[in-house]
Amino acid sequence: MSYKTSSLVPGDVDNLRRRSVAESTDTCCDPEHHHQFPRLQVYPERPCLGPQHPDLGPVATPSPDASAQHFCHFTPKCLLAVHRGAHCTSPTRHVEEGWHDNTSRTTIRVDNEVEAHREANNYKFGFRKWKGNVTEKPIEDRSDIDKELHTDLSIVKQQGASVVTFGNIAYVFLFGWWISLFYILICPVMFLTICGASYGKLCFKLAWYFLWPFGNSIEKVSAVNRRTTVMPTNCEIIQQEQDGGDCEPLLVSSPIELHIPALPTKKPSKHWGRVSTYIWLFLGYPVLAIVHSLACVLSWLLVFTIPVAKMNGRVLTTVLLMAPEEVQIHKVDKTVVCETRVILCCYQAFNMYYYKYTVQGINIFALNLLPLVFMTLIIGYTDREHKHLSAETMFTIAITSIIPLSYYIGMGIASISAQSNFAVGAVVNATFGSIAEMTFYITALLRGHRAGSKCYEEIVKAALTGTLLGCILFIPGICMTVGGIKHSEQRFNSRSAGVSSALLFISIGGVFAPTLFSKIFGSLVCENCSNNLGNASAPFVCNDCHYSTSQTDSHLILSNIEPLVYTISVLLPASYLIGLIFTLKTHSHIYDIQISDGHGGHVHAGHHVVHWSRWRALAVLIVATVLMTCCADLCTENIEPILTHSSISQYFIGVTVLAMVPELPEIVNGVQFALQNNISLSLEVGSCIAVQVCMIQIPLLILFNAFYDVGFVLVFSDIHLWASIFSVILVNYIFMDGKCDYFQGTALVAVYLIILALYYFAPSPRSC
Repeated sequence: MSYKTSSLVPGDVDNLRRRSVAESTDTCCDPEHHHQFPRLQVYPERPCLGPQHPDLGPVATPSPDASAQHFCHFTPKCLLAVHRGAHCTSPTRHVEEGWHDNTSRTTIRVDNEVEAHREANNYKFGFRKWKGNVTEKPIEDRSDIDKELHTDLSIVKQQGASVVTFGNIAYVFLFGWWISLFYILICPVMFLTICGASYGKLCFKLAWYFLWPFGNSIEKVSAVNRRTTVMPTNCEIIQQEQDGGDCEPLLVSSPIELHIPALPTKKPSKHWGRVSTYIWLFLGYPVLAIVHSLACVLSWLLVFTIPVAKMNGRVLTTVLLMAPEEVQIHKVDKTVVCETRVILCCYQAFNMYYYKYTVQGINIFALNLLPLVFMTLIIGYTDREHKHLSAETMFTIAITSIIPLSYYIGMGIASISAQSNFAVGAVVNATFGSIAEMTFYITALLRGHRAGSKCYEEIVKAALTGTLLGCILFIPGICMTVGGIKHSEQRFNSRSAGVSSALLFISIGGVFAPTLFSKIFGSLVCENCSNNLGNASAPFVCNDCHYSTSQTDSHLILSNIEPLVYTISVLLPASYLIGLIFTLKTHSHIYDIQISDGHGGHVHAGHHVVHWSRWRALAVLIVATVLMTCCADLCTENIEPILTHSSISQYFIGVTVLAMVPELPEIVNGVQFALQNNISLSLEVGSCIAVQVCMIQIPLLILFNAFYDVGFVLVFSDIHLWASIFSVILVNYIFMDGKCDYFQGTALVAVYLIILALYYFAPSPRSC
């Protein structure tokens, strides 16, 4: 019995072509339909819109004969256009100006409306910048590297390179030998049971396989027989037609009759009715399940060896549960032309690009650090006497647990903002955007208030200053350095950078105004004064002279400094609100963000799968906030031995560890933007955090102190004052010309390291 495909007469073929081309003019700009075109024609010598844009490359268009009035506007993806030119009055003019003004316009490809909103939010003032996607990208639209990362190791493909690599050799020493050893130990046990001899043979074959699995495939015998009779479906011969020199989209190939033999009827397996199967499940499978599970966990935690985890997982869940006579292992033919599907085929154990790997949109490092959070909470709240872990070790794992929680909070904010309107996004960014830092500051102030120690207040001030210095100097500096090494010179929007610099000046001036006030009107206090001559009229020699508002004149604090602090705590959020209105409403042309689908229209909604829905993202935000509070409480609880017995200055601990560890996800985002030649967003990452620290976090701390007095006074030490003022002046000078390179970046990093050295050798605060 055979199945025969129906043949189409030439007239029907022409009708189908005309109908398909007519439909393409309606859906060519929809990202949901662009995959319907099996072949696009590229005309590099006949551009219709002027010079090609450097970011987009050649324009892929359907044949001009098919649709002459539309082929110049076709693009398979949506576009987010960010340019600094004038607004366009018509779609055609918009496209033409975009192509000719390629020096002042940045065009970013997006896949759907949600991703377009996420990219647009990145350019909005007050919104946290997020690099990762919040929707699932179709596998066919991903890069070859991304496809390789997400493969399920079930495809036999043409392999040109040798499988003898450093990573594969390292696999033998890290995993291969001991996995193979367990199979060799199980093998005689199964032979001794007589009934399980077939499983003994399987163990022997798998022992050799796991010693060097690369270039070998595991297949099912029935699948092998079936594959020999039918040519794989992805081995297709596409014929081209030329009629008078004009190419048309080949939507229908020439009529070819295919005679496919009928597949044999699949017989029900008797595998689960045998005694040997249950002997295997009781004697062999449990031991090997533990072995493969251990290999999975270890290779997954190492990240770059995730292919080993996939391989062990496939064997554990599929191969070991098959009938032994159905498992066939053979070497892959290097002359294979067509990709075929098998049960398991692995070519490499190590892939350096697995740092990009994601699961449901979550980066692999954030996913692997999540168990550390729960381990920290369990050990931290059950081992209060530090019988198992010292206070220093507990503090280290608690501060490390904040890193993945900061990532989840950032992804939750980006997911909600991308799926909501501007008002909801602004509220979410303003509230949850500072939650990571605020939880630590408040818990530290509460613990210091209960202990009656001002040392915790000094640590909080050091952490606030450290966040400012890191966001002003280190984040822009490291992004300029990395981006400058790859792209030589990078340009950014100097107008928007000027707005951020102005807000930084306002922020620093407001935050440190009470400090300057206390130095002008406060009392000079000197300690360790002595008169070596013994004469009362002789001058005294004093050490450690400083201005103090807490020891001599409490009236100055209550009558002058506190009202000044409350006034500033109102003016700073008001300035932040004015900055939002200025950059997003009245003067939004500074950023001039326009979302386009390629011919001046709006982005189509299309079909997309969101990693986190709004409700799921909100639930993640709430849970992550609660866990963040618990980890911050453990940090402040276990930091006391470090503050009292450490030889390192408490200033240095505050401005480095406590300030920058929660910002590591933001630093990674900034570096990724810089590597993609989007230095504008890299600079905005640091500016956004610095402005939020001064205009949102510090006023919130003042508000908290007003309702629950923990003794927090907004008066900083001299080292914080001058370091912050110098940093703002320096970064404003760097931002003046609108371009940067690795030299300017290294200069900022060098200044940051000099300031850190200053903190490292500085004496500890008097209250500590």
